[in-house]
Amino acid sequence: MNPKKINTRRPKHTQEELRELIIAAATGLIEEGGLEALSAREVARRIGYSPGTLYNVFKDRDEIILTIEAQLLDNLGAHLDAVERQRDARTHVTELANAYLAFTQEHPNLWNLLFEHRLSDGQLSPDWYQEKIDSLMARLENAIAPLTGDGGSADPQLSARVLWAGVHGITSLSAAGKLTTVTNEAAQSLVQNLVATYLDGLSNGDAARRTP
Repeated sequence: MNPKKINTRRPKHTQEELRELIIAAATGLIEEGGLEALSAREVARRIGYSPGTLYNVFKDRDEIILTIEAQLLDNLGAHLDAVERQRDARTHVTELANAYLAFTQEHPNLWNLLFEHRLSDGQLSPDWYQEKIDSLMARLENAIAPLTGDGGSADPQLSARVLWAGVHGITSLSAAGKLTTVTNEAAQSLVQNLVATYLDGLSNGDAARRTP
């Protein structure tokens, strides 16, 4: 009597399950070692499939990375939405900036991915990517709008982007571990100082425009 054959084949996954496995493994690699740590071979090893399987699910490496970036932007949006709306607009803008900093410090390598990754062959980012960025900006625009003066004396969209760019500079240095090359001050202290100084400038500029 022949012994029963043992089934050594790996469990099958649906396309969607494979997609989730690949993204989880790729995200883990980037969190551990940054973008340079991401390789199809290592992702495949972690999920127990061949490297070619990745490209049966995703078109190329860029699509894998863009999917991770999309999740990151969505998570940041949810993190900012969790900030309780404050009556005082200055306080609300400051808390949004602090929440943004905290998020980037929790995920430094993933956050750096957004600015390290360049699409190959001169491709442009898909429309949905810019839409996600615009959605994040809209949160800050809505928060800063009450501080830009009656009658539109300052542009909330421009003000939000200027302030975001400044805060982002601090968070990027902090995420990359390079802040000490500029200052020994803590990143949160710098962010709060930047926000306060910028918002003071908005208030003073609006007051000056109203003075006859």
